[in-house]
Amino acid sequence: MPQTTHGGVRNRSTEGKDDRPTPSAGGPVGPGSPGNRGFDWALVQSFLAVLDAGSLSGAAKKLGAQQPTLSRQIASLEAQLGAPLFERTGRGVAPTALALAIADDAHAMQRGAEQLQQRLAHQRIRTSGTVRITTSQVAASYLMPSVLAALQAAEPGIAVELVASNQLTNLLRREADIAVRMVRPAQASLVAKKIADIPLTACAHQSYLARAGALRRPDELLRHRLVGYDRDDALLRGFAAMGFPIGREQFVLRTDDQLAYGHCVAAGAGIGFLAAYSLRWLPGVVPVLPMLKIPPLPCWLAVHREIRGSALVRHAFDFLAKAIPRELAAQEAALKMSLA
Repeated sequence: MPQTTHGGVRNRSTEGKDDRPTPSAGGPVGPGSPGNRGFDWALVQSFLAVLDAGSLSGAAKKLGAQQPTLSRQIASLEAQLGAPLFERTGRGVAPTALALAIADDAHAMQRGAEQLQQRLAHQRIRTSGTVRITTSQVAASYLMPSVLAALQAAEPGIAVELVASNQLTNLLRREADIAVRMVRPAQASLVAKKIADIPLTACAHQSYLARAGALRRPDELLRHRLVGYDRDDALLRGFAAMGFPIGREQFVLRTDDQLAYGHCVAAGAGIGFLAAYSLRWLPGVVPVLPMLKIPPLPCWLAVHREIRGSALVRHAFDFLAKAIPRELAAQEAALKMSLA
């Protein structure tokens, strides 16, 4: 009598028969048989490994699996098909007629799975597509153009959509892929990296200084016309930190629009406080009071946690993390040379 092993492989009897039911003479398993209920396609990989290796041990080694586990998987597949797939021989295992009948289809499934895996891998590593980047109006106008031009030259397959906005919620609403911000995002769903410190400087147009006179000490600021913010109290807090508590009325021209702010300073309206990189784009505006140490703005790159695994987004993120500090350094060097 044939004997059952502990796994999914049967011992071959001297008569070449098996002790379990086999498919009917009609061939495939019928519609009402176990083979049509909940077939586990994941077991096909184990079946092919045993078929190709000719033994459970060889298949287990190829898959990096334990032999008992592999044997149970074969037994599970046989149970679903309702017939044995292998018989044990002296050297290993031999496929049954059913195993040989389904081998071509199983190999076709394997090739399909491998093609799908390759396509998925290609999607993960591809570096072509569109990346949407958001930053403040000032950075979008004065800092990012050179950086994005460098990105286009280095990665012609990446298209960029630039969103100039001072709102910090773009990433949360998934309106952008990457944010360049001058404040650290506090939302737990965002992943942020500090990439630079942006110098700030007190400055004025040369025409204003010609009329009002040069400044030699920080306390002389209060004798000049100051350009400030309207509702934003950042400058008020900055003056208080320097020991000069003032009210908003001290600023004779006030606006919270950052681009308009810079243009007001460039028009000679008074002394303002700007990111040093913007002076390159405002002809005639020069730094004043170089001894005045204004805390720099931190520059952060942020991305939504759900898309940071995208190869395309990650590639653009890594480029910006290197290119923005490089551009800031280049603009600072150019400003120093122009003032020398």
